[in-house]
Amino acid sequence: MKPILDVQESVRRFNEDEAVWRRFEERRGLRDPSSPVPEEVLDEIDWREAERECRQTRCVGRPVV
Repeated sequence: MKPILDVQESVRRFNEDEAVWRRFEERRGLRDPSSPVPEEVLDEIDWREAERECRQTRCVGRPVV
């Protein structure tokens, strides 16, 4: 049963990576071409924002009531 879980995890990761990449491309398309900020810096900012928006955060713990 372990291989099935590995396949499911691989598919989940692929889908998450694809969502991040698509969001990154969307953000790049919204840039102002006359911006004085270097493109490498804008790429880094857009990539981090895309990851923040699309990646799931997995937490372990008990809810505090």
